[in-house]
Amino acid sequence: MKSIFKIFFLGLLLSFPIKLLAQHHSKMIVEIDNEKKELTVNEELTYYNQTNDTLTNIVLNDWMNGYTSKNTPLAARFSDEFERSFHLAKEKERGRTSNINIIDESKTLMTWERDKNYPDVIQIRLKDKLLPNQKATFTLTYTVKIPSDKFTKYGYAENGKMYLKNCFLIPARYENRAFAKYDNLNLDDCANALSDYDIDVRIPQNFDLFSDLNEAQKETVNGFNNYHFTAKNRLDFNLFVDSKKDFEVYKNGDVEIVSNLKDTRLNDIQRAIVIDRIVNYVSANLGKFPQSKVTVAQADYDKNPFYGLNQLPFFISPFPDEFLYEIKFLKTYTNNYLHSTLQLDPRKDNWIYDGIQVYIMMKYIEENHPDSKMMGSVAKLKLLKGYNLVSLDFNGQYSYLYMLMARKNLDQPLSNPKNTLIKFNEKIASKYRAGLSLRYLDSYLENDIVPNSIQQFLVLNEKQQTNRKDFDSILAANSPKKIDWFFDKIIDSRDIIDFKFDKVTRTKDSISFSLKNKTETNVPISVYGIKDKNIVFKKWLDNVASDSIYTIPRKDAEKIVINYKNEVPEYNLRNNWRSLHGFHLNNRPIKFNFMKDLEDPYYNQILYVPTLEYNLYDGLLPGFRFHNKTILDKSFIFDLNPTISTKTKSFSGKGFVYVNQFNRDSNLNHIKYMLSGSYLHYAPDAYYKKLAPTVFLNFRPDNFRDNRKQLIIIKEIIVDKQKSAFTVTENSENYQIFNAKYINTKTEVTNHFSFLGDFQYSNVFGKLAAEVQYRKLFDNNRSLNLRLFAGTFLHNKTTSNYFDFGLDRPSDYLFESEYLGRSETTGLFSQQSIVADGFFKSKLETRTANRWMTTVNASYTIWSWVEGYSDIGFIKNKDVNPKFVNDSGIRLNLVTDYFELFFPVYSNNGWEIGDKNYGEKIRFIVTFRPETLINLFTRKWF
Repeated sequence: MKSIFKIFFLGLLLSFPIKLLAQHHSKMIVEIDNEKKELTVNEELTYYNQTNDTLTNIVLNDWMNGYTSKNTPLAARFSDEFERSFHLAKEKERGRTSNINIIDESKTLMTWERDKNYPDVIQIRLKDKLLPNQKATFTLTYTVKIPSDKFTKYGYAENGKMYLKNCFLIPARYENRAFAKYDNLNLDDCANALSDYDIDVRIPQNFDLFSDLNEAQKETVNGFNNYHFTAKNRLDFNLFVDSKKDFEVYKNGDVEIVSNLKDTRLNDIQRAIVIDRIVNYVSANLGKFPQSKVTVAQADYDKNPFYGLNQLPFFISPFPDEFLYEIKFLKTYTNNYLHSTLQLDPRKDNWIYDGIQVYIMMKYIEENHPDSKMMGSVAKLKLLKGYNLVSLDFNGQYSYLYMLMARKNLDQPLSNPKNTLIKFNEKIASKYRAGLSLRYLDSYLENDIVPNSIQQFLVLNEKQQTNRKDFDSILAANSPKKIDWFFDKIIDSRDIIDFKFDKVTRTKDSISFSLKNKTETNVPISVYGIKDKNIVFKKWLDNVASDSIYTIPRKDAEKIVINYKNEVPEYNLRNNWRSLHGFHLNNRPIKFNFMKDLEDPYYNQILYVPTLEYNLYDGLLPGFRFHNKTILDKSFIFDLNPTISTKTKSFSGKGFVYVNQFNRDSNLNHIKYMLSGSYLHYAPDAYYKKLAPTVFLNFRPDNFRDNRKQLIIIKEIIVDKQKSAFTVTENSENYQIFNAKYINTKTEVTNHFSFLGDFQYSNVFGKLAAEVQYRKLFDNNRSLNLRLFAGTFLHNKTTSNYFDFGLDRPSDYLFESEYLGRSETTGLFSQQSIVADGFFKSKLETRTANRWMTTVNASYTIWSWVEGYSDIGFIKNKDVNPKFVNDSGIRLNLVTDYFELFFPVYSNNGWEIGDKNYGEKIRFIVTFRPETLINLFTRKWF
């Protein structure tokens, strides 16, 4: 009865027209200077106090301020995500708002200021208090310097083109007795208040202006095009300075679409058909677009592409041209539709935008392209038929990309503000999880309750400013069942869902089973009966208890499956089914796949990959790698890589097994228990065997966007070495070393800091060492690199220098460094440098220390990637006084820590640059390990 009353009251509320309060009104005169990349703005702003509060100041968004310098919140965001272009940009490529003057109706100059905590808004102090339902009018004059579009896709491009968005001073959203003050973080979430606009724009005659505002008038006077635009009830607007040939205008009923979305492989008629189909579909499912015009720009798609499709080169595409254009237009149009329609706080309630968009996109694919696969036409190749990556439905990728982060323990609650999400979650995983969550609720409630609720919510947004509570209330009121679990467990938490069958019995006519809720996340779960890949029954179970036995008619089912259609965003699908004939152990057979694949819940997958590695002593090492690591992380991983040494004509190889333990609610978020081993040559005539049981303790801050990482590594290294005629006696002895390390690092574009503490203990020596690294990229684009190393022996019974601290080239007795020729003393491979111990670049007379060593390595930019370096330090050997050591030279810092060259100039040896064998003194750093190189490109996402 209570639910019926809620629905009646809500329907009554939405059925009557609600008159919107008077809107803010901006009347602007804008002159665009294409040469200077500037806007000169004269704005008359009428501000209506639509609140119940008395205002003493008003707040305007000024997001151009984010481009002002290298020290803005936007600059910090770019640095945090390893984007160097903004920091290295020229002054002319930056943007700003300047020469701001504000006067009131009495022509009195107003006082304004930037908020210290939010510099991308300005506050105008009112001389008189502004009471509820009163208005005040101000005249603002200011100049906007447009930034380059290479940073955010907004700004000026080549040939005078511009995409103008968030360029003007606009009233900020007001809610809960406060203005929404947000900085520009390149998230497209400027929280503007609803406003009306009258805008006059003047541009050179050789350009045209396109907009989602209504064009009331256009005239050409004295070599300039003058435009007059009007709009009512707008949260934002876009202006494009471009040529006519780039933009096309499509009319669909009452909506005019202005688009330059690129696809030269479709003609005008084909594009028009696609656009008409999508606009009609969105109107049918979300309602008629409330404005008469909308823009769908290529820049909008490039900023938020359909990931996966955007990585495909134009000449290699497994999808039809029309389908590609359809997906691009659908994604961009729905995004612009929702951001033009929903009066939500776009930063705080971002999940609602994402959820509705992805939900509509999935529904569109189901209804218009039900047979589409994630890999398109590749699925038709018989050679690849056994790959889950190829056979997966197109909509199946949403779940896998969300699971990619959940399995890494990096997923975040959907209700988190947009600015707190790590990049992969913000761009992909959280978006997809939001859409999957609405789809889950829709499947559970049925009867179109979710799509109808979305439409009701959009209608409400036409009449008033809204927030998440309004959306929740509509869903709850329309639902015949309690859905508190949806908000508590799916939206507001990062609790994971994982059910499995516990006990299963069957007869010819019935099935009895119990379920185990492995994560104790109490949400509804679906159970299916399957026969010949057809569904013979489906049942939703609520409040699953561990001691509950469910009995249902069998209906000839051959197997029962939890979450068969993957409606529930479940953590693990590999334990979801049970065969109704045969033994439980035979439920999941082994399947071999070449290279890589997605996780297949119905098989135990073993992947095999040909490998080819190299070191000086083994030569080329062809082999095969056998492992079970699919794209999603697992709790148990094995990786075995047998190889053949082409130089020694013998078998070699390496491998590891490890178990992952993820802690969802702890800063100790990941523990890895690993056993690794290798069998390779360390000299031309000798091999080594290494075994290393290891525990990794990974710590991560509560703020997932914080790039600080802490790691404790505890291991026992067991080395068995064959004797060699090429190395000293002690090198050939077998040894066992306990090693504990603590690593604390935080890395951004402009700052890097790391600390390493290292303790080693064996029966012949004990060591304690520490290393501190600091890098700073200054505003003048020069960088300073500092590294301090200090190490001492706790005891040392060795008789050779094999375990000593190395001044320029440590011996790597732990076999952890990426030496190409670890035992070389002459030749090219002996010139490889490793960032360890002293890290000197010159080979001095004394190259090791058996008591203690302290060194400082420094470098500073001379020009671009050319740096000067200097190393100084003291080394202490037994029965010898401490010795001061130094060297200096030129460093070519091509890719920091990955590829560098060092040219010695001066050291304890004297001037080195004129030596006749100078080529032998050049040192280099090079990295070939795939996982190290991959980190260079993925670190910005995680």
